[in-house]
Amino acid sequence: MIEHHVRVHPSADRLSREDQLAWKLAAVATGTGDLDADSTAMAVNRVIDNASVAVASLLRRPVAVARAQATAHRTATAGASVFGTSARVSPEWAAWANGTAVRELDFHDTYLAADYSHPGDNIPPVLAVAQHTGRTGADLLRGVIAAYEVHVALVKGICLHEHRIDHVAHLSAATTCGLGALLRLPTETVYQAIQQAVHTTTATRQSRKGEISSWKAYAPAFAGKAAIEAVDRAMRGETSPSPIYEGEDGFLAWMLNGPESDYTVLLPEPGEPRRAILDTYTKEHSAEYQAQAIIDLARRLRDKTGPLENVRSVVLHTSHHTHHVIGSGANDPQKYEPTASRETLDHSVPYIFAVALEDGAWHHERSYAPERARRPETVELWRKITTVEDPVWTRRYHDPDPDRRAFGGRAVITLHDGSVIEDELAVADAHPAGARPFDRTAYAGKFRTLTEGIVTPAAQDAFLDVAEHLADLSTDDLGRLFPGVDTEAVAAHDASLPKGLF
Repeated sequence: MIEHHVRVHPSADRLSREDQLAWKLAAVATGTGDLDADSTAMAVNRVIDNASVAVASLLRRPVAVARAQATAHRTATAGASVFGTSARVSPEWAAWANGTAVRELDFHDTYLAADYSHPGDNIPPVLAVAQHTGRTGADLLRGVIAAYEVHVALVKGICLHEHRIDHVAHLSAATTCGLGALLRLPTETVYQAIQQAVHTTTATRQSRKGEISSWKAYAPAFAGKAAIEAVDRAMRGETSPSPIYEGEDGFLAWMLNGPESDYTVLLPEPGEPRRAILDTYTKEHSAEYQAQAIIDLARRLRDKTGPLENVRSVVLHTSHHTHHVIGSGANDPQKYEPTASRETLDHSVPYIFAVALEDGAWHHERSYAPERARRPETVELWRKITTVEDPVWTRRYHDPDPDRRAFGGRAVITLHDGSVIEDELAVADAHPAGARPFDRTAYAGKFRTLTEGIVTPAAQDAFLDVAEHLADLSTDDLGRLFPGVDTEAVAAHDASLPKGLF
């Protein structure tokens, strides 16, 4: 790997393009050649994973609204597919609809380092453009793997959340690189598109604070749509604010650490295999990633606690992020509110621990149902649960060694009789270092579980077979990566939505 040091430069420095981060990222994309076999296999897993959660969310309101907007932009030539409909639409709108479907349940892959990310958010826009431009399965894989490579590098090197900047700013740059690799664009074109995409997708983290709204699902879809539009403009010869990262009025200077900003981004050398996708991991449970190990821990503790009315208090000792973003350290009263939105509840680790402790299981719909959240005994237990930041867990969260990095915590349960029950779990069971690391069989099982009753068993088999052979798919076969569903039923559901402009 090559260390690229990124700092603010005054305009008078006339920083050369080749020394700018955007150019370095573009060079990684355009230099992506033969694909690593392990990376290719993992990319197939993530295509399966995305389809699983997209189909499971088809009738949820944000997804239906995004789909209605997209299908208002049908195209008679080329175009791209949308989950839940047979329509072909303009690729940026397909990315919008499919990106929302993938993100809605907070149930696909993750990568955590200096910042946060869901690298699977890159797949919908890359797939949409692959379809629209007549690319093959091998082309799609090249684009996906390049996007993951850049996304992981940015998330390792540059922290956004400490400045309350939303993580989709890294996503848009990664997606643009994935599109550049997919289309084999010149480095100059990708460089210009990255800068446009980053400039237009920088937003605050208020979308993940307080009463969290449906925009949490839309935000990555918006970034993907913006990346496609930026690539289109750059291909037509349009230029961008430059240097977007290092400029004296740029991203680092005014959004991050200011004029003294100094970051190090590790990027692969020319010819080095693109393997960053192997550092990422998916979710077994539909909740914020830092809650994954907490759910598994609650399930393990369930047999040790006895009747839960005997619980006096629960304290979860965990990392800075878990405490301040999804724990009581966020100081968001909504995280303890039984009428809170689903988006808020899946970012409330006290709620999640309470339900998992009561049920010994987690379900992407039942665990968030309004009647479930309002159950009196659940509310009583929920409000006994707090989090504290433990420096040990914060250090483990940021450990540079992926084999030691941990996203879990320690639960201390005090009963009314004064007895204490303690246990801890470093990583989720499904994590690569966990008790049951996800493999191809697990991804296929997740797909079958989430699409049961929506996709017929025969159609499930057909989709999994196509995904298994993704590297060999022709242009015409890419549409088969969208599992068959009852499109008439979906259309009937969408017909009840309020109308907008389109």
